[in-house]
Amino acid sequence: MNFKGVKLYLSMLIAFVVVFLMNYLGSDADDRLYRALLNGLAGGIGLGISLWYMSRKNNDDHHQMD
Repeated sequence: MNFKGVKLYLSMLIAFVVVFLMNYLGSDADDRLYRALLNGLAGGIGLGISLWYMSRKNNDDHHQMD
């Protein structure tokens, strides 16, 4: 997977914004900004790792029968 692609960074940014807003707006804790930032960052990084792993896994051409 190309880590310099715009699509990967854009999808990670969208995941960060969605998870951040869900945590920030839905929480009444005193440290909600800190928690929302950490959860948003973890969501974006987790999405990037999972997309990298799935693209690496799908590049095997050994299992095609043709």
